[in-house]
Amino acid sequence: MLKIGEKAIDFSLPNKEDRLVSLKDFLGKWVVLYFYPKDDTPGCTLEAIEFTSMAKEFEKLNGVILGVSKDSVKSHQNFSKKHSLNIELLSDESASVIKAYGAWGKKKMYGKEYEGTIRSTYIINPDGIIMYVFEDVNPKGHAEEVLKKLKELQETN
Repeated sequence: MLKIGEKAIDFSLPNKEDRLVSLKDFLGKWVVLYFYPKDDTPGCTLEAIEFTSMAKEFEKLNGVILGVSKDSVKSHQNFSKKHSLNIELLSDESASVIKAYGAWGKKKMYGKEYEGTIRSTYIINPDGIIMYVFEDVNPKGHAEEVLKKLKELQETN
């Protein structure tokens, strides 16, 4: 897991239009980079809908939301269309960015252990420095929690 104060690792990943999006494209903006396990599952859907409903609030704070999962571009297209999502979803099928950010590891479900994406969120300042990390995120109310933290960070910087 990357730490507060470290430079965010740049990356380029395809979005739902299959257009490459790079972290460096957003220098000068606050970036909310969130990693989630799977399109169209209950927690991930709730989280994406909450971020979508609050996207304008983030924009008012010079913020942009980037969601990253191992799902394909096509999966992101379907997920976005089905739930009217207006946030940027990026496809990391190899999990290289997910792993680079430390959002990959052991998980447990129904008593079985497996490797997968650990729901986590990074707030990155306009200079590309990690200002806050949310680990093992609970999707319900998370977008609001992130917005509150972003306001706090902006007031102290």
